[in-house]
Amino acid sequence: MLPDFEPMTEDDARRMNPQRLAYIGDTVWDLLIRTSLIYSGRNLHHMHIDAIHSVSAASQACMLQRIEGMLTESEHDVLHRGRNSHAKHPAPKNQNQADYQAATGFEALFGYLYLTGQRTRLLELFHAAWDGPISKEHV
Repeated sequence: MLPDFEPMTEDDARRMNPQRLAYIGDTVWDLLIRTSLIYSGRNLHHMHIDAIHSVSAASQACMLQRIEGMLTESEHDVLHRGRNSHAKHPAPKNQNQADYQAATGFEALFGYLYLTGQRTRLLELFHAAWDGPISKEHV
C-alpha cells in the first residue's frame, strides 16, 4: 500500500482504541474495493454504485460472515473489541445497529492488519470476503 512506514507491533495495535483501528480500516476497505472495481471494466457510474453498496454497514456485516470462520484468535479479539466499541454517535438512520456494530468490528480488523503490515493476510481476507460487487438486493 502507499505509505512508507514501519508497521506497528501487534501488541501496540491491540492496545489501540478499536475506533481508531476502524477509522483507518474503513479507508483501507474502501481502497481495496475501488481498486478491484477499476479492473471490472465497468463505467464510473456503475463502479461508484458498486462501491457505495460494498462499503455499507449491511454489506460489511454480510462479508464478515464469509470470513469469520477463517480468523485467528488474535483477529477474533480485534473483531470483538471493534464490534463492542461504542462510537459517540448512534448508527446512521439507514443502518441497522447490529450491522453497524459488525461493520465497525470488520473495519477494525482491516485497520489492524493494515497497521501491523500484514498485507498478505489482509488481501487473503479481502478476497474471501468480497467476490465482486454486492447489489442492494443481497443485503
